[in-house]
Amino acid sequence: MLTTGALRAHLLAARLAGPVATSRESSLRSYRLFAARDPRMLLGLDPEWSWGPADLLRLMADKCGVSADPRHTTGTDVIDPERTLRALDAFAARLAEAARRRLPVLFGTGHPHRLLGFYAALADALSAAGCTVLTPAQGRSVDITTRFGLRTYNLDYVQGVALVREPGVRSTGSETGAHTHSPLPVRAVLGAAAQAGGPLPELVVGDHGWVCGAGQLGFEAIGLADTDDPALFVGEAEGRVSVVVPLDDAVRSDYYRPLTRYVLNRACLSQ
Repeated sequence: MLTTGALRAHLLAARLAGPVATSRESSLRSYRLFAARDPRMLLGLDPEWSWGPADLLRLMADKCGVSADPRHTTGTDVIDPERTLRALDAFAARLAEAARRRLPVLFGTGHPHRLLGFYAALADALSAAGCTVLTPAQGRSVDITTRFGLRTYNLDYVQGVALVREPGVRSTGSETGAHTHSPLPVRAVLGAAAQAGGPLPELVVGDHGWVCGAGQLGFEAIGLADTDDPALFVGEAEGRVSVVVPLDDAVRSDYYRPLTRYVLNRACLSQ
């Protein structure tokens, strides 16, 4: 059993919380772009409230623990590990409820190089508990606008976790897919599931557009987010995302393993 104290120490040592690699400049830029309703920052969310940069800074200070001082414009950002721990407990409680009720669940990530292992372990545990881990639209093409222009990606699943791959990349299980913030993959997956007559997920677990895109469509969604991804926290504040865990979402993949153990223990899903 990984204790709360041990996990707090790991969060700080691995820079998942505390001073993180995400720069203050990057976070503030994201808040400005979100306030301007830039689709790259909305991640599929259509905010109901008016969010200016100052509003977002106050929200992120409350949700993540970043500095609320607008005069602090350079350096590294900070995530309060206590906020991360509280959110992980809430995240685990949602998984425990899904397992208890044997709900159909969808997992998806835009950070496969970092977070695939974390989600795959959760998917395996929920499957063992009797949940259906959904995999609709495998192989379907999705056109996504990137900084390089319009690119076509293919939907795939690795150990029950949805991701996108560039065309021509062989699916051997070793390649982990492409990084994306887009909500288009989850829209394609949910649309395909509905068209096929279901089942539809009663919980969506992931990050970036997978969470915001699902939450915007009315599906319960929980996920992870960094200090430069305000959309998930806005979704939580507005009631369209159930739980967001603040942490650095781009550290080494093995640094997330203690979080996996902690969440599974808290959710009573350890095998």
